[in-house]
Amino acid sequence: MEISNLFTAGGVVMWPLLAFSLLGVALIIERIIFWVRINRQNKVVREVLQLYRLDNVVSALDKLQKNADLPIARIFLAALELEEATPEDFRLALESEAQAEIPLLKRSQNIFETIIGLAPLLGLLGTVLGLINSFASLNIGDVGGTKTAGVTSGISEALVSTASGLVVAIFTLLFANTFRGLYQRQIAWIQEYGGQLELLYRRRYERGDKSYVPTR
Repeated sequence: MEISNLFTAGGVVMWPLLAFSLLGVALIIERIIFWVRINRQNKVVREVLQLYRLDNVVSALDKLQKNADLPIARIFLAALELEEATPEDFRLALESEAQAEIPLLKRSQNIFETIIGLAPLLGLLGTVLGLINSFASLNIGDVGGTKTAGVTSGISEALVSTASGLVVAIFTLLFANTFRGLYQRQIAWIQEYGGQLELLYRRRYERGDKSYVPTR
């Protein structure tokens, strides 16, 4: 069946389904680019922690500032750039900035959930409307006559909208779950690396090492 015939068979709901599919594809591409870029931050963070462990605070800060486009780098900078912060202040800075980065990591998740929920319902609506139109054209006295074949054909075509809605929802759900898994793993990494940095800072603070104060 040609695309034009699909739209004719599916009815008016095919247009919002098309809009949902285009929006979903655009957001999926944006999220793929985002997560591919984010994946390089693990290497950066490990290097920063190693520099900080070796008391090379200035180099660690410089490394973070060069990678300030990464969420974890901004989280670390928010804490390390505090002057003479206590371990409690340091921890609060890490947690506050981490909370501020969550909306960026979860971007588009609500839109994905909306598409996943509404696409099948729109498809079902299209089928119901198609069935109404098909049966409206059937005369009770003509059961088994020439118009019955038209009703059967109309029912078959009306199901196109349901199938289209399910395809859009399933396609979006596949990527939405993938991005949700990446988000959860990223949060776990932020907590792990943040805990390591906090522990290193606390040890330096307790031994009275003033080099924990960033040099401006």
